[in-house]
Amino acid sequence: MSCKKAQMYFEQNGITIMDISDARKEKIDLENAWELIRTQDQVYIGKGKKVLSFAPKEVNREEILKMAMGRSGNLRAPAIKTDTGFFIGYNDQIYENF
Repeated sequence: MSCKKAQMYFEQNGITIMDISDARKEKIDLENAWELIRTQDQVYIGKGKKVLSFAPKEVNREEILKMAMGRSGNLRAPAIKTDTGFFIGYNDQIYENF
């Protein structure tokens, strides 16, 4: 799903998007990714057929970043910050359930 399709999905379902980062265009490294993630109450990461949910805290930083970062060392795409959480990566369930 592209960022535009994800954005349309959220807008159609009344979820306010606070910020969108297309990680394919905007390179977000480990430290900058954590700065975005740690400010959220909840982070949802699409990884294959799984949806992982985290409440970001310093104690689970490594675990979250391991799942949120791609092989290239950048934040996985798409990355969407809403009023209800931060959505990283693509998985149908993320958009259907949230």
